Amino acid sequence: MTTHPDVHEMRARYDKMLGRRDVAMIDAPIFLLGLYCIISPWVVGFSATQADFATHNLIVGIAVGLLALGFTVTPQRMYGMSWALCAVGIWLAVSPWVLITDPPVSLAWNNIIVGALAFLLGLMAAWQVRSFRDEAGSET
Repeated sequence: MTTHPDVHEMRARYDKMLGRRDVAMIDAPIFLLGLYCIISPWVVGFSATQADFATHNLIVGIAVGLLALGFTVTPQRMYGMSWALCAVGIWLAVSPWVLITDPPVSLAWNNIIVGALAFLLGLMAAWQVRSFRDEAGSET
């Protein structure tokens, strides 16, 4: 590979792509938020009374964790999915009233807070990607 005629250009492109990871500081909080969403039914205490909703939070938490993992492993391809995290955050905040007739207060507040954090982290990731693409576009 060292004898390839474009090796210097390829290295420079990869260094630029992987060296500019402003969003990397957002990956870990998103992953931790997904983990908390998974365990929140047991932390808050609604796993026994609202078993279906506990399963809901488990599935949504896994989805958030997978998004964070994707952001970390293939950032150049996955950060377009930052808006999906915003949508998941909105869903988490409103899902207690959509899925349950009269949600317990602790369950509702838990999902409002987790949803708001997911929405804000999604906005931060989307903003970082947009500003990076604007910078990259102005250099060419």
